Amino acid sequence: MDKNVIWSPQPRQAAFQARAEYEVLYGGAAGGGKSDALVAEALRQVHIPHYKGIIFRKTYPESRELILKSKRIYPKAFPGARYNSTEHVWTFPSGAKIYFGNMPHHDSYLNYQGLSFAFIGFDELTHFTQEEYEYLFSRNRADGPGTRVYIRATANPGGIGHGWVKERFITPATPGTPIPFEANIHTPTGEVMTVTRQRVFIPASVFDNGELLKNDPNYLANLAMLPEAKRNALLYGDWDSFSGQVFTEWKNDSEGYITRRWTHVIEPFDIPKEWRRYRSFDFGYAKPFSVQWWAVSPDGIAYLYRQLYGCTDTPNTGVKWEVKKIAEKIREIEDEEHLPYPVIGVADPSIWDESRGYDGTVIRIMERQGIYFEKGDNKRIAGKMQVHRRLAFSEEGIPGMYVFSTCKPFIRTLPNLVYSETDPEDIDTDLEDHDYDAMRYFFMMQPVPARQNFGSTKRMEFNPLNS
Repeated sequence: MDKNVIWSPQPRQAAFQARAEYEVLYGGAAGGGKSDALVAEALRQVHIPHYKGIIFRKTYPESRELILKSKRIYPKAFPGARYNSTEHVWTFPSGAKIYFGNMPHHDSYLNYQGLSFAFIGFDELTHFTQEEYEYLFSRNRADGPGTRVYIRATANPGGIGHGWVKERFITPATPGTPIPFEANIHTPTGEVMTVTRQRVFIPASVFDNGELLKNDPNYLANLAMLPEAKRNALLYGDWDSFSGQVFTEWKNDSEGYITRRWTHVIEPFDIPKEWRRYRSFDFGYAKPFSVQWWAVSPDGIAYLYRQLYGCTDTPNTGVKWEVKKIAEKIREIEDEEHLPYPVIGVADPSIWDESRGYDGTVIRIMERQGIYFEKGDNKRIAGKMQVHRRLAFSEEGIPGMYVFSTCKPFIRTLPNLVYSETDPEDIDTDLEDHDYDAMRYFFMMQPVPARQNFGSTKRMEFNPLNS
C-alpha cells in the first residue's frame, strides 16, 4: 500500500460504499471490516460546510472503539479536524461535523428530536429496536444544497433487533438485490405523489478481510472454536442461528414442505374432520393479540393450521381491536369450517381478571359472543419446555408439531425469541412473544414427555449467500 494512503477499502467494503440505495446494511458475520467501512463512509461529504453526519452505537462505552478508529483516520485525512470529547463530535476545516451518538434507553431517540443529519450510520444495528431506527428517518435530511441524504448500517446476527433487521434486509431478497419501497403521499392540494426508496443487504465475513487474516491468522480459529450458534452467526453470517436464540431446534426448510421431514413449516393440506381442533388465545390491545387454531392427528402431532394475529405493519404493535370485534372474527372463521363439534379453547388466565368488574372481563365479553375458553396453565418454564419437546425431531425427521406455511406471523416471530438477561431460563418478554404465549397455553393443555432431538445431528451445509 502507498504510504500516503491513509485508509483503502477492501473489495467487499468498496462494494458496500459504492451502493446508491437509501439504506444499506453491511456485514452479517464478524471480521468483515464493518466498523472501519462505516467510519470511513461518514467522511464522504465533509468538504461541504453545512454537512452533518452521525454514527450510533447503543451505548457510549461501545462507541469508544469507533472513536478510536476515527482518531486514526480523520486528522490524517483532513488536517485541522478537531475532536470534542465532551460533545463527541468532529469538526472539519470546512465547518462540517460528524457526531457519535448513543441511545442507551428505550426513549433515548427523543434526544435527537429537532436535529438533522445528512448521513446517519448505525454500528451493530441488531442492538437497536425498529422504533429507534425508524425514528431517525425523520432526522435524516439536508441542511443545505448539494448533500446526499442516506443511511448506512452494520450488523451481526443476534441481539434484540435480530428479528426486525432480518425481516427488513435479509428475508425479502438475496444479498445484493435491491428491495423496493413505494408509498403514495396526499398533498394539501389534493395531488397524489408517489415516492420510492430502496434498501439492500451486502454480506461480508472474515474471508473478505484479507488484512485481518494477514495480521492475525489465528482469528479464524477463534471463530471456529465458538459454540455452534455463535460460530454459525459470526463465522458464516447465518441469520437463522445466533447466540441467545431460545428455540434453536426450529427449522424452516422449504425442501421438507412436502415430505414433512426435518422442517416445522409445511404446505397446507385439508385436515380430516375427525382430527380434534383447538383454539388458543393471547389477548392484546396496544400489543398484538394472537388467536391460533390447532389440529391434533391420531398420532399426537399438533398442527398450527390457521391464525388471527392482531398486528399492524409495525412489528409488536397491536391493531387495538375491541374484545367484541375479536370474538366476532373468531366466530366468523369457525363458522366457515363447519365442524361437527365445538372447538376447545384455551387462553391466558389474565382474561379472567375482574378488575373492570365481572361483566367487563375479556372472558365474559367473549362468552356473550358464543366464544368459550378454558383457563390456560401459565407456568412459564414448564410451558417453554413443552415447546422444546414439541420442536424436537425423531430419528426419521418428524417433529411433534408442524406449522402451515400460511401462518406467517408465527414463522416470523418464534425463531427470533431470545433469553431474558434478568431470567436466563425464560425468554425476553419485551420481544414479540404473543404467538409463543398462545402456543404455550395450548401445549400445556396437551403435554408430551421429553424426548431426544435428533435434529441437532442432522448437519446441513450452510452458504451465507443463501441466508
